[in-house]
Amino acid sequence: MTTSAARRRALAVSVTAALLGGTVLAGTAAAAPKPTPTPTPPARMSTVGGDRLGLPGTQVNAAPGVPALPAKLTSRSWIVADAETGAVLAAHNAHWRLPPASTLKMLFADTVLPKFPASTVHKVAPSDLNGMGEGSSLVGIKENLTYSVRDLWLGVFLRSGNDAVHVLAAMNHGVPATVREMNAEAHELQADDTHVVTPDGYDEPGQTSSAYDLTLFARQGLQNADFRAYCSTVSAQFPGDYKKGKNGKPTKVRESFAISNTNRLLAGDYDIDRYPGIAGVKNGDTTNAGATFTGVAERGGRKLLVTVMNPAHTQHNLVYREAASLLDWGFKAAPTVQPVGTLVPPLSKVPHASATPSGTVKAAGPGEHAAAAATGSSSGGAWTAAAVAAGSALLLALVVIVVRRRRPLPSEGPRGAGAASDGGPIGGRRRRGRSRRRRS
Repeated sequence: MTTSAARRRALAVSVTAALLGGTVLAGTAAAAPKPTPTPTPPARMSTVGGDRLGLPGTQVNAAPGVPALPAKLTSRSWIVADAETGAVLAAHNAHWRLPPASTLKMLFADTVLPKFPASTVHKVAPSDLNGMGEGSSLVGIKENLTYSVRDLWLGVFLRSGNDAVHVLAAMNHGVPATVREMNAEAHELQADDTHVVTPDGYDEPGQTSSAYDLTLFARQGLQNADFRAYCSTVSAQFPGDYKKGKNGKPTKVRESFAISNTNRLLAGDYDIDRYPGIAGVKNGDTTNAGATFTGVAERGGRKLLVTVMNPAHTQHNLVYREAASLLDWGFKAAPTVQPVGTLVPPLSKVPHASATPSGTVKAAGPGEHAAAAATGSSSGGAWTAAAVAAGSALLLALVVIVVRRRRPLPSEGPRGAGAASDGGPIGGRRRRGRSRRRRS
């Protein structure tokens, strides 16, 4: 009996140990999941604008007298360039294809803005607002009400309104046609990293751009006076509903509400000041893209463009802080630093462009790109981004006081038939839905 009892006790101990061991092992496995790998840029990227721009990592010509780049930059991709000459002063993974968020709306504006005069009035049909993603940033457009094209573009640039984008796309023969035109415009601008799936920048599989391409879009848009006016407007009044009378029926008096620009370098925020000399251009924020931003600023007669994509999520407004630090560096370094590449001109402006046997257009080499950019970028006269006034209810009619009318870049002539924003809503509206894609 003693032996049998001992065996039973030994068996019980063994079973208990095995069970406990399994529990411990299982708990250990659950507590140590494999870390998500950090995305890395491709080893080979596009060399449009120069061979060095196709290399991963930071590209800058450090030399005596050239200030050091800002420390601890976290963005996956960024670029600093001269808005007039096209010289790329420094870049980091410039051609890395990444989700663009609402900065893609700059290409939408390049494509559609010249087609409709600002005074054109459009009555919104219910179908105009179809197809917007859940959680889209909205300016507050309502069906069966009328809006001017000026109103719609203010909604695009200030509130990053996907509803305004979809209405303008509906005016432009619909979203599919607009997407085709945007892809064609990207090709014309030599923005080969860009593939458009939706015109508003909402997260969609396969939709990509790059810091280099977004900078091209901004540079192209800044040649258009209306684009400059919209992207530099700090605040405006947006049309709302018609007032209701005592009988509850709408009157002929239409209300309005204030909208403010969510570009924090332009309008400021509680923890960041407006950047001196800033004049736009566009910001964005989605789940897949993170925060994105392209800005243009002037100091001492020099105009710089900066694009920053997907910084770390360690600090509020970090995309603007890193953009501001890169602009500061660019203004200090520009007189002495040697460029690492160039912003190429549109294909139609490239000298000696030729067709390949496959029928595609072959652009000139990097040297020719640089020459074209240098000779064709400063002949249009200077412009100024200074005096973009802060304050509430800045109407578009007053923008002539804010941004002088001289063009930043040479005119490309008329194009077309006619002439997720970052931050919480300020006077605008937001579409209810899943928050994970809330700011396209």
